[in-house]
Amino acid sequence: MSETATAPLTGKALLQKVKELSHLPRRETAKRCGYYSIKDGQVRVNLTDFYDAVLAAKGVPLEPGGAKDGRGREPTYRVSVHKNGQIVIGSTYTEQMGLKPGDEFVIKLGYKHIHLKQIEDESEVEDSEEALTA
Repeated sequence: MSETATAPLTGKALLQKVKELSHLPRRETAKRCGYYSIKDGQVRVNLTDFYDAVLAAKGVPLEPGGAKDGRGREPTYRVSVHKNGQIVIGSTYTEQMGLKPGDEFVIKLGYKHIHLKQIEDESEVEDSEEALTA
């Protein structure tokens, strides 16, 4: 049976302790931060949990589901054309790009691809319209 000897450190306390113990080998650092268990009288250091905790304390997301908001599907880099002919990009990507309602784009068609260029000012709209009519 495996028992954890102490509650492992997390968050800022973990980062501080890791900094203090930077002169020690990583296994010893993990053990002193509480990432070990005792089984059959032997100490087993759990480096995986230790590394996960350090990354979490630094704000590095480990779960790919972090972008999912609980509604609908998870974001993917594949889309399909709907029955009404539309292609929906999805709010996950527009949020990541910092787009807001009302932002406009110029659509440029290529051979089997589409370029969307965000319009920064009105001169870009005029340039785009001239290129399309030429």
